[in-house]
Amino acid sequence: MLLHHSTSASGVPSAHRDRQFCHHVARLAVRSLYVELALYPKPGLVSLVDNGSHDDMTAATFLRSMFSLRRYFLDIAQAGMAGAPFFELKRLGIAAEARMLRATAGINTHRGAIFCLGMLCAAIGRCQAERTPLTPGAIRAALTTHWAAALGAHSVDTGTQSHGAKALLRYAASGAREEGARGFPAVFEVGLPALQRTLREGRGMRRARIDALFSLMASISDTNVYHRGGINGALTVRSEARAFVARGGSAAPDWEARALACHRRFVAARLSPGGAADLLGAVCLVHAVCGGEG
Repeated sequence: MLLHHSTSASGVPSAHRDRQFCHHVARLAVRSLYVELALYPKPGLVSLVDNGSHDDMTAATFLRSMFSLRRYFLDIAQAGMAGAPFFELKRLGIAAEARMLRATAGINTHRGAIFCLGMLCAAIGRCQAERTPLTPGAIRAALTTHWAAALGAHSVDTGTQSHGAKALLRYAASGAREEGARGFPAVFEVGLPALQRTLREGRGMRRARIDALFSLMASISDTNVYHRGGINGALTVRSEARAFVARGGSAAPDWEARALACHRRFVAARLSPGGAADLLGAVCLVHAVCGGEG
């Protein structure tokens, strides 16, 4: 009990400081989802400019969803801080998904983000509990140390009827749960390095997010794409993204025109790399919580 009443060197009680920290993390998680929504052009994806390949959702749908998730990110950060087992984190995620579906009239806007950003919020909370300085490596280590075994078991649970699970069974495409079991390699080894590289080269945050998104599209097996476009759709997304990256990404003088042309082709083919979008939100969260520009 003494831990709850201890005081930090600044004179602020530790319990109060930890609550403030979790509120901060939750705000950054929602903000990360917003900056992903606001980014444009994003091939096939909903933005503030247009609805991409979707007839059933708009930016307003996403905003309602984000509003419904604010408390979830706070709760799961606090649960992670307390060292909650995976089944407790899963319970919070299931409840959050139900709130999301109520807010969106049954439309799945953020199922992947609930899992991905939720697990990262838990890992960030665990770092705070252990007084570990926040770095990408520390967050990933907390995730894998405390929950990787349970995530690994969860990733092979094929009883769920989600589109992602069906795509996993049909095409052997790795999805969000397998990503989590491996410590989100797409976030820490692909998206975040791409974002940081563009920032180091001085091209600013918008281009950094574009480069991170295309790098993710080029490398992951996106179950959202498999569900909508099958193997051919997945090959199209990966080849288009790799061509964009190979040309230099946002360093190319015509990058914006090329990204917009890619967006239009994806819309015409009804392709939507939603898994890459969720992972971009995760990249933005990790970058922001580790002290980067929000």
